[in-house]
Order: sequence, then C-alpha cells, then structure tokens
Amino acid sequence: MVDAHRTFVIVGGGLTGAKAAEALRAEGFTGRVILIGDEREHPYERPPLSKGFLTGSAERGSVFVHEPAWYAAADIELHLGQPAVQLDPESRAVRLGDGTRIHYDKLLLATGAEPRRLEIPGTDLAGVHHLRRLAHAERLRGVLTALGQENGHLVIAGAGWIGLEVAAAARTYGAEVTVIEPEPTPLHSVLGPELGALFADLHREKGVRFHFGARLTRIAGVDGMVQSVYTDDGDEHPAHDVVAAIGAAPRTALAEAAGLETAPGPGGGIAVDASLRTSDPDVFVAGDAAAVRHPLLGRRLRVEHWANALNGGPAAARAMLGKDVSYDRVPYFFSDQYELGMEYSGYAPPGSYDQVVCRGDVGKREFVAFWLSEGRVLAGMNVNVWDVTGPVQDLIRSGAEVDAEALADPGVPLESLGATA
Repeated sequence: MVDAHRTFVIVGGGLTGAKAAEALRAEGFTGRVILIGDEREHPYERPPLSKGFLTGSAERGSVFVHEPAWYAAADIELHLGQPAVQLDPESRAVRLGDGTRIHYDKLLLATGAEPRRLEIPGTDLAGVHHLRRLAHAERLRGVLTALGQENGHLVIAGAGWIGLEVAAAARTYGAEVTVIEPEPTPLHSVLGPELGALFADLHREKGVRFHFGARLTRIAGVDGMVQSVYTDDGDEHPAHDVVAAIGAAPRTALAEAAGLETAPGPGGGIAVDASLRTSDPDVFVAGDAAAVRHPLLGRRLRVEHWANALNGGPAAARAMLGKDVSYDRVPYFFSDQYELGMEYSGYAPPGSYDQVVCRGDVGKREFVAFWLSEGRVLAGMNVNVWDVTGPVQDLIRSGAEVDAEALADPGVPLESLGATA
C-alpha cells in the first residue's frame, strides 16, 4: 500500500524517469511516485529511433522501457501528454499545463534535451525533419521508405552520431544521401580527425556523399515542398527531404525559471553535484539535462547518451532516498552503422589528448582505439571487437601510465596493463 505522506515527483517521461521510478520501488520507497511526461507515449528508449526501429528491423513495441501495465502494478502515477510548465521550489510544487498543481517532497528533473533547430530560410517547408521522439522516427521511417522507392534525395545537416545513423538507415532503404558538415571529418568533436576519417570512408563505400567544411544557408522549395538546399560556399544540392542533425540542447527552461543553478558554456545543462543534487537540496537532475560535477574526470560534464539515462535515473533515485551517491560512471555510448558496431568509453575531445593508439586491424575495421594524454588512457573505442568495455574502462579509471607498444599489441591482455600500470 502506498504511503501518501511522502511524494516523489519525476518530471520527464523517458528512460531516465522510468528507471528512476523503478529504482525507487526496488529500494523500498512506499510513498507516492508521480511520473510526468509531455508525450502521450509511455516511457521509451531513444537509441532504436535512429537504429533498429528506423531501419525496420525492430518493431514499435520493442522501444518501451516497461509494459504499460507495469506502472499500475508498481503504483506509479502517470501524467502523460501533460507538460510541467512551472516549478516552485519555495512551496515544493510543480504546475502542469492543464493547471494541476502537484506537491513534492523530492523532485527529479529528467527533462532531457531537444534537437537544435536550423535557423535558416526554408525550414517551414514540408520535408524538413528532426529526430528525437518516437513520432519523428515513425514519420521518418515512412519518408525513407518512399525515398528509396523513388530514388529520392535526402540531405542531412550534421555528421554526428544521429546524422550518420540516419544516413546508414537511408542507404539501407536505397535513398540517395548527401551529408553536409562544417568540420573536416564526421564526428570530429568526439573522435578527432584520426578516427573520424574511418567513418567517412565507411559511408562513402555505401554511396553516401559528404560535403565537408560547409553549412546549410537556405532550403529552397516548390509548392511548399523541399526541392534543394544551398551551402555557404555557394553549392546547391538536390533534396526531397532534409534532416537536421546538428545536436541537441538540454531542456533547462523549467529549472532556470525556478532559479536553479545552470552550467555555463555551450554544453549547458542544469548544474548538479556528484550526488545529482541541484542548488536546491530537494531537487535532483539526471540524464541529458544534468551537468554533473564528475568525481572521476574532475570537471563538470553533460552526457547525452543512453547509458547515462539508464544509470543516472537509478542513481538519482537513491540520492533522493538519502543514500550516499557518487555518480562517477565512465561515459559510454554505442552506435551501429551498416555492418560496423562500436562502443566508446571515456571522454577525450580534440585538444585533450596527444596520442591515438590502435590495436587490431584498422583496415578491416576490427580494432580498439585509445586516446592518451601523457601515457594515460582518456578514452577507448572498440570497433567490431567485443567484450572489452570493462578492461577499457578499468584503464581509464586507473589514471596510470601505460606502455603504448603494449597497448597496441593484441597479444598483451588489456587486463594485465591495468594491473601492472
């Protein structure tokens, strides 16, 4: 039976919020748990939206975190299709779009992120898409199917993970694909030029055209439909549809209006400490919107990937219950593009490392890459090589110097490097 004297509210109906609600019950919390989501869908996972669901290899039902009946069985009160529009920390209350006011004893903001918009002429034309929600993916799957059948052209703005995964899906359907990216390689801000070029080669082999060093400046249309796009270097590209994949911005408006501390800089986010607590002791943040003071990395970091949502929600739930929490997980994400599967652990933006070491066969795309600074492993990426994430993360956590030659030698177990470094 639910104890109505304590109420924990979760704002955000995605993976983070659903896993936080699950963790509260698993930890024995018997108070009210209220989950608020601005979509009418039950909480679902986002990676399939640009991977299996988009390509048609996964069904719609596979994306949901729990079966709908689970929430009632776990005594989770759902407010779906109802955005939270105001947070009042002083009275500890959240107001919904329909005027409903909900009191909380502890609050978790799992508001996530939203796609950045192209701020150029022509974005109001039919055929301009974003990919963040299940409805977006359903619509885009139909678009890619039609483009493939009609030999249509898709232009993708942005060669990040979403852009490349959409490109791979589009080529699977048979669509013509052009990717426009201002950096010199795909994934430049994550992998740097050394490994970004590998993904460019992979996609070119599959028929994707790249236009690097350029930005979209205008989308042109006829009768309200996309016809072509223009870049800042004067080029024109044919297009029947355009996907904006230029990143995501944390959804911080609710927190900012309530006076909670936010993180400065382009990454932004809602500032939290290692226990995921905000500047208000009764309000916590997890998932894409959280800018965490990371104990392991020694800096404030906002991570937008699936593993952060999966693990951050339960960590925040434990902190809300007063448990000792230090959220120090190594950042992790994965991607599937054609026959290439990869996992990345760590954090090594360009400028933070001085050496890239690979073990395995890069030409066959079966290898592990490591980004090092002064001999210490900052990040590792395994490409079509499996069951090494644990040892890679152990090397990152150790913070110890490793021998580059041994690191590059597949005959030297990664576990031994971590043990003796």
